[in-house]
Amino acid sequence: MRLSVRARLTLVYGGLFVVAGMVLLGVLYALLSNQKPGSAATMVQGSDPAPPGGDVLFRTIVEDTQATTLSTLLQQGGVALLVVSATTIALGWLIAGRLVQPLHQITATARRIAEAPAADRGLHERIALTGPNDEVKQLADTFDLMLARLDQSFDGQRRFIASASHELRTPLTLNRTLLEVALAEEGASPEVRQLGSTLLAINDRHGRLIDGLLLLARSDREVTDRSYVDLADIVDHVAVSDTVKVLADPGEAAVLGDPVLLERLVQNLVENGVRHNVADRGWVRVTTRTRPDGWVELAVANSGPVVPRYEVPGLFEPFHRYGRERLVSPGAGLGLSIVRAVARAHGGDVRADARDEGGLIVTVLLPRAP
Repeated sequence: MRLSVRARLTLVYGGLFVVAGMVLLGVLYALLSNQKPGSAATMVQGSDPAPPGGDVLFRTIVEDTQATTLSTLLQQGGVALLVVSATTIALGWLIAGRLVQPLHQITATARRIAEAPAADRGLHERIALTGPNDEVKQLADTFDLMLARLDQSFDGQRRFIASASHELRTPLTLNRTLLEVALAEEGASPEVRQLGSTLLAINDRHGRLIDGLLLLARSDREVTDRSYVDLADIVDHVAVSDTVKVLADPGEAAVLGDPVLLERLVQNLVENGVRHNVADRGWVRVTTRTRPDGWVELAVANSGPVVPRYEVPGLFEPFHRYGRERLVSPGAGLGLSIVRAVARAHGGDVRADARDEGGLIVTVLLPRAP
């Protein structure tokens, strides 16, 4: 078991005091024990002649007195050293607590930031340690400076994604208009129409990519304006498909959040389950429920190709697509990334598990509405 910094400082303070006290007591004992009884006897008797046997008797008295003094020194000095050492250790514990209190404040702030659902959620918080400009305050100020730069970097990244996505909307809209006008002409050849249809599909795919980036940039921020939403109502609305069988089992699942983002979360999961499925007898199962531990659970399972378990964590990364879907999938590779961002923005999380028969089970956990 490792001792805390406070305990180690107390042991150092107390240990040094006890060692110093034992050394002092030992030096006093050595000095007193080295006193010669003969010198004291000579000083007392002076020049008068001593009676027969008087010198021996006086020496015996001096030696007994010296032994008694040394014994008293050891006993009472040891008791005094024990009492003072205990008092010193207690004071050292209190002083060490005052010394490490700023470290507790730094640790508590760092823990709150580290335990935030999103990586940039608590970067606005600062330690703001007050006191003398010592090593601990310099550490806290350096930590605050690091947080400020990280917060600025994350905020600049979000602004860049949003600005770039908005700027790209204009040329895509213009391209779509020009292509539709060209395809509307009666004299267009079949080759031109085929080329125009292909370019329209590419244009639409880029539009979905931009919409996904915008939504991802928005959902990365913490949701502050929340309203009452029942995920069961959203499932009833979006859990439909024309290509595979969708089995919905919506139970009461009330949460507080952004209705638009939560609808997009459910819709992305359903569309992901429909898109990555098998051609014949494919199915998607969507269930919602309120768990006894106070969490709301949304689970979307589907049939589909077998996904290796080591590939599952990477599916939540932006632009990640599994296997040959990198080339033929109509999606932008942002569906599950948006799901994770929305879940964490609402104080929840998401996980995926590969089914042995093929397909995935994606489970979203969100805090239950009070």
